[in-house]
Amino acid sequence: MQPEPIRRRPDHNISMWGAPSSGKTTLLAALFIALTKRNDDWKIVGSDPASSDYLVEKTNALSRGKVFPEASTDLERYHWTLIGPAPQKTGPWSRKAKPGPPARIGLSMIDAPGGLFAPAGPDNLRREELLDDLERSRGIVFLFDPIREFTFGDAFDHMHAPLSRLAERMLASGEFADGKLPHHIAVCVTKFDDPRVLETADKRRLLTVDLDDPYQMPRVASENVRELFHELCQVSASGNADMVLNALDQFFHPDRIRFFATSSIGFYVDQRARRFDWDDFQNLVPGEAGEGSRIRGRLHPINVVEPMLWLGQRLAAIRPSTEIS
Repeated sequence: MQPEPIRRRPDHNISMWGAPSSGKTTLLAALFIALTKRNDDWKIVGSDPASSDYLVEKTNALSRGKVFPEASTDLERYHWTLIGPAPQKTGPWSRKAKPGPPARIGLSMIDAPGGLFAPAGPDNLRREELLDDLERSRGIVFLFDPIREFTFGDAFDHMHAPLSRLAERMLASGEFADGKLPHHIAVCVTKFDDPRVLETADKRRLLTVDLDDPYQMPRVASENVRELFHELCQVSASGNADMVLNALDQFFHPDRIRFFATSSIGFYVDQRARRFDWDDFQNLVPGEAGEGSRIRGRLHPINVVEPMLWLGQRLAAIRPSTEIS
């Protein structure tokens, strides 16, 4: 009798990166919801109990409790597998398509408190551990919060230190030979549902509508999000946001950068009209008795899945998964 095959975790590591309150935890919580709303059979499955518990807890808080998940206070690791529809295959003598094995993209998400990326974080040991994960990863989800940048203007502060340290490590290991980091990076411009962000995109004539979307919600095509990013940088409280875009260009290969305009909660849609309404689209409203903001209606996540799938597919093409079926 042959021994059972050893099932190893997929080796595609994707790290989260962004300033405090930029939406990392909320984006992760919205991932399961976004996948469930898709019609192409993609699903996410936890690879260990902690990852499965995370999906259940955060998804319930967001979808049923109508509250945002609490921000990370410690370094957290979650391991999932994105499982998609099986590709159709045909043999040379076959008339009917034969389904192949299900598509699998291994994701090892490393989430961390945004403050760990600050120039003078309180815990050097945890910062080094986080840098270890960035060094091992080849995919990064970088979140840029234009609303926080308008208020605090600190996106570059939280980017510069870890980027410099990461480049230092890659240079020492011989993986900076061409002057660029080997990572793929999905740049997510968050809070697309905020009126200030949406109106900026509208004024720049960057909005489009997916004809397959029954709600006809506005979108920004990936090739136009960079322009939206640049425009939003102009309202930075510190005036340093443009350096974020410059640093991305300096340290990453242009074909390994992709921009997404994202929203974890999406726009409000009246259930009777069932269409986006420019006169009534805000899904985030003030809470009662000074309790902060609350989610008004159903969640319609925008571009939450797409950055993950893009990174996973790019990584899978470079470095096949070690998972054994």
